[in-house]
Amino acid sequence: MNLAVYDLSGKQVGTYEIDPAELAPSVNKQLLHDAVVMYQANLRQGTHRTKSRGEVAGSTKKLYRQKGTGNARAGGRRSGTRRGGGHIFAKRPRDFGFRMPRKSLQAATRMALAARLADDEVRLVDSLALAAPKTATVYGLLGALGVTEHTVLVAPEKHDDNLWKSARNIEGVSVSPVGDLNAWAILRPRKIVMTTAAIDAFRASVKAKVKSPESRPSSARKASKPVAKAAAARKTTRGE
Repeated sequence: MNLAVYDLSGKQVGTYEIDPAELAPSVNKQLLHDAVVMYQANLRQGTHRTKSRGEVAGSTKKLYRQKGTGNARAGGRRSGTRRGGGHIFAKRPRDFGFRMPRKSLQAATRMALAARLADDEVRLVDSLALAAPKTATVYGLLGALGVTEHTVLVAPEKHDDNLWKSARNIEGVSVSPVGDLNAWAILRPRKIVMTTAAIDAFRASVKAKVKSPESRPSSARKASKPVAKAAAARKTTRGE
């Protein structure tokens, strides 16, 4: 697929050819879901806390006798079934965070960007270099690209202080270098604006991380040698 490349004024200056299958041959929705759940769970503070019946104020005396009143059986006023009583399953501070395998998260990041490319939700610019912080310049670019009505992720090749200062006051716009992207950061906004250098860096990292199929048989043969030696040793000890 060919993507249009724009300059800072919003004028098309070229095209960029990329195949989403180069980043990820297929998109595993379950893996993307698991990755997003992990990132959201790690953002939770987990500081919630409620009182149990042993912590709320009130008497522990039985309200009235067990039988003979015609009412339902009742204990103390701290009971969780009564207003002002403690929570039956009181909440306690806890850590909701968990980790997924590193390679799974890397694959999820590639799948997320491949999916956004396939859905035509990525806009490319040749450069986002600014001489000084200027919010009007960035806002004008987003308007020319037609993404001002959506949440936008701006992804340069590396951190640019002028770009970050120019975009931080625009509602719904976030700036993140391409090296800091993950599946949640890519899937959260409706549109993505990347530089050609940033997507080149992403493609280079994919080629570096994904092993070529030719190297797998040799590694498998190397791994099988210790197994064969161990089997031969067991036969020797058994007298076979």
